Amino acid sequence: MAKLEGKVWTFGDNIDTDLIIAARYLNTSDPVKLAQSVMEDSRPEFAKLVQKGDIIVAGSNFGSGSSREHAPIALKYAGVSAVVAKSFARIFYRNSFNMGLPIFEIDEADEVAENSRLAIDMDNGEIINLENGKVYKFKPIPEFMQKLVKSGGLMNYAREKIGGSFGKQAI
Repeated sequence: MAKLEGKVWTFGDNIDTDLIIAARYLNTSDPVKLAQSVMEDSRPEFAKLVQKGDIIVAGSNFGSGSSREHAPIALKYAGVSAVVAKSFARIFYRNSFNMGLPIFEIDEADEVAENSRLAIDMDNGEIINLENGKVYKFKPIPEFMQKLVKSGGLMNYAREKIGGSFGKQAI
């Protein structure tokens, strides 16, 4: 896989899918439009300030609530390269990999400060805080899920495996 590096945006516990992308925006599946409203109800300025490669670090139960692929799509298209949290809601965990958004669980997520920089070495299972040099080991990602991220999501993975025009739009 790859290495990621980015500025940290911190969020607390129980950030549900309604806080990631509010239900009022679910009348579209256009990822660019979704990205423009990502995290609006928890941090209104986020969509305008997030930069490509930035990383969200959160507490426990990130992505709880409704089963929406819109949530990881909105994060990915806003430029978020990864989400690091103490834990993820099960359906968000799977939806993130299906959409090609890498997510990582570390127990020490609350040690990472807003605006610090992280480097994520997916091959070695490490997250390095570039501000203080602290290294965190993340919980292993199943090999198949790694393949989904590398392909850019489930649809792209399927397209690669069976070829042809399986699904027209790459997510």
